[in-house]
Amino acid sequence: MIAADNISLRLGPRLVLDDVSIELRRGELVVILGPNGAGKSTLLKVLTGDLAPDKGEVRFDGKPLGEIAIGDLARDRAVLSQSTGLSFPFTVLEVVRLGLAAAQGGIGRAEAARLLPRALNAVGLSGFEGRLHQELSGGEQQRVHLARVLCQAWAGRPDGSAFLLLDEPVSNLDIHHQLQTLEAVSRHVAQGGGALMILHDINLAALYADRLVMMAEGRILREGPPSTILDRAAILDVYGVDMPVEIARESGRPFAQINRPGG
Repeated sequence: MIAADNISLRLGPRLVLDDVSIELRRGELVVILGPNGAGKSTLLKVLTGDLAPDKGEVRFDGKPLGEIAIGDLARDRAVLSQSTGLSFPFTVLEVVRLGLAAAQGGIGRAEAARLLPRALNAVGLSGFEGRLHQELSGGEQQRVHLARVLCQAWAGRPDGSAFLLLDEPVSNLDIHHQLQTLEAVSRHVAQGGGALMILHDINLAALYADRLVMMAEGRILREGPPSTILDRAAILDVYGVDMPVEIARESGRPFAQINRPGG
């Protein structure tokens, strides 16, 4: 479990996180929603150890995050940030293989030969192994890096218990590949891992999340299962937008209707 207790953080004069507490458990997909500037990415960076909070503490399986060696963290959780640019002409396979190196698990050649195509297949990039990363579209590059972090998670914890921490993993993807990505993350969770994702699409979040965390102005305003917390009032509180919410017939999940302002 990853647990953050009473986290506060200032960046310059601005209080970016204000007394935030959250727990991430294995077997659960948590999605953070909120407007731009809500503190979502900053919270993820605190959970990964990239930023140290001014107040509060993050613990990984009961141990303070700062006491865990970087190599051990790399085996226990894999992180996909918003910016994943590369300056060198790596092939797709070389980029995905970086995930195996990050896990530092010392896996054998046979295991690598199994994990690499599995990760590429999970994101719909089988056959792209020899393509240059720089020659791919933005969405294809994003899927390459998702394959990289999947490889890292699988190699680091072969029992499937690693965490995925993903910042806007579907931002550049068409709807087919958005769903493919979310299915890949869901499968990881179903096999015993944990996952935290930042999304902007309310309906995709409601469809896939086991638990929603809705943030605004550096605080968590709502938290719980989508069916419990996602309603018209919550969207108005968090986004300042009036969106009716109904229950989708096939999924049984809440579905926000988008209306033109003043229309």
